[in-house]
Amino acid sequence: MTAQSDKPVTQPDDTQDADGAAPVARRAGSRSDSAVIATLLPYLRPYIGRILLALGLILCAKLANLYVPVALKQIVDGLNVEPSLLLLPVGLLLAYGASRIGVTLFTELRQVVFARVMARASRQITLEVFRHLHGLSLKFHLGRRTGGVARDVERGGGAISDLLDWTLYTIVPTLLEVLLVTTVLVWAYDWGFAFITLGTLLAYGTWTFAVTEWRTRYYRAAVEADTRANERAVDSLLNYETVKYFNNEAHEAARYDENLRHLENAKVNATKSLALLNLGQATVVSIGVTAMMWRAAAGVVSGELTIGDLVLVNAYLLQLSAPLFMLGMMYREVKQALTNMERLFGLLDERQDVQDAPNAKPLVPTRPRVCFENVHFGYDPRREILHGVDFEIPPGGTVAVVGHSGSGKSTLARLLYRFYDVNAGHIRIDGRDLRELTQASLRGAIGIVPQDTVLFNDSIYYNISYGRPVASREEVEAAARAAHIHEFIQRLPDGYATQVGERGLKLSGGEKQRVAIARALLKNPAILIFDEATSALDSKSEKAIQDALDRIQVGRTTLVIAHRLSTVMDADKIIVLDAGRIIESGTHRELLEVGGSYAQMWTLQQQEPEGAESTPIVPLD
Repeated sequence: MTAQSDKPVTQPDDTQDADGAAPVARRAGSRSDSAVIATLLPYLRPYIGRILLALGLILCAKLANLYVPVALKQIVDGLNVEPSLLLLPVGLLLAYGASRIGVTLFTELRQVVFARVMARASRQITLEVFRHLHGLSLKFHLGRRTGGVARDVERGGGAISDLLDWTLYTIVPTLLEVLLVTTVLVWAYDWGFAFITLGTLLAYGTWTFAVTEWRTRYYRAAVEADTRANERAVDSLLNYETVKYFNNEAHEAARYDENLRHLENAKVNATKSLALLNLGQATVVSIGVTAMMWRAAAGVVSGELTIGDLVLVNAYLLQLSAPLFMLGMMYREVKQALTNMERLFGLLDERQDVQDAPNAKPLVPTRPRVCFENVHFGYDPRREILHGVDFEIPPGGTVAVVGHSGSGKSTLARLLYRFYDVNAGHIRIDGRDLRELTQASLRGAIGIVPQDTVLFNDSIYYNISYGRPVASREEVEAAARAAHIHEFIQRLPDGYATQVGERGLKLSGGEKQRVAIARALLKNPAILIFDEATSALDSKSEKAIQDALDRIQVGRTTLVIAHRLSTVMDADKIIVLDAGRIIESGTHRELLEVGGSYAQMWTLQQQEPEGAESTPIVPLD
């Protein structure tokens, strides 16, 4: 009964186990156990009625369980008479059976009453963490490990139910049962039985708490190694193609095995320490049980106690020994649940770099004017990317930004979406700084076709409808037609129900980009951003898509980020960016006449073989 398995906890430690388990560092801003519980309590307040009802049912179950040995004693004493006078104690037998049924009935009713509390609290907290993760800045998500975060959320969500179940409805009832049994033994017999019971409980608890605290380091090392192994596995599988390209399957397996080795060592140490803990627990309980039975047997021999008294004491010992054996496991489970939840709540402690101002107003654009005013920005304070960028996109106008890779073109789109706040200067829409607007309304007014299109592992229909989930099928198909992908989808065996695979890898680059264009069209935004929107298309497809893009830009304020200059010839204004600074601006004709950097880039691109910058795909027209 003592051999209990351990679930790894998520609280890291600054230690390394003796067999070489990976050292881990305590998470910044970690919470104490009391702080974790304080964070949990507000989620339980709406269910205080259910909690009290469940506690009442637990009390009823324990009282029924308390009567079972008493009924058994009375039955034995009733049968311990002369055979000629023996009568079947029907009432006592029925009471004994009813008590046993009552224990199960009240326990199961408690489960039914409290199931909703555990499930709802877990759901609400996990959902809040999920929303918070989506609310964090791009900086957090560029640095996160997807596998590790997923494991933290998974463990933390399950730990909420575990903590409530073990703490409120296992540990508390166990302590209540010990108190009730001790009271009955003192009332029915003498303080000797109570002293043995309480002494056993005290010795058991002292041993359990001391050893469990000591071996917590092994739990922490095990869970940290488990998280690292999961991070490595997810990262490797997400980059499956890269692994194949470079024939590095063995390298990936070796790196994964290194994490698994740390996990193996930590688990072995945890198992060894668990064996020591269980041995000590069994020894303490066995000594206590033996002392109680010795005293009860001596009482029977001396005539002070009846056979029924011996049976009652034995029954109570059996009732107490199981919870005592479980107490150590309960404590371990609670510690694990608390540390799992600490890791989950630690995600809530992650700071949101970009937040709505208290008085932020919603953006209601029609034909908005976008202005970049002396914008300075750097992802790292030590390295500035944009140096005083100034330009304006008039209502319904199109401004294109061109330049070499690393000049800061895509950074403009990220700032306009307010994934980051500018270090200095302003970005305004209709004269209002982005920091004065709600993020939801701002991003709702902007549609983007990114250079690197990543799709959900779902159907083509879902990925297009993601631009506006409430859109009708007719609207989705109309957007697909405008993006010149409807006919291609119709030719597929499963049509719009075709699954695109992880990150859309079942589609070619051009097909993914057309889905992205259709998705942006369906959103019907007031502001459009094209970030190398036709970079993955061949020349024929690019011309067809470019014609469609030209049509949908009419009436919308549009920012075009491009490397291929042929796609921005018709822009109202072209800005040449170099090392985060605007070095030229004007129309296509004006810039060619100047003969500067733009003219040089144009000449070089005109000399390149047709399609040199394209990623050839099968034309979808």
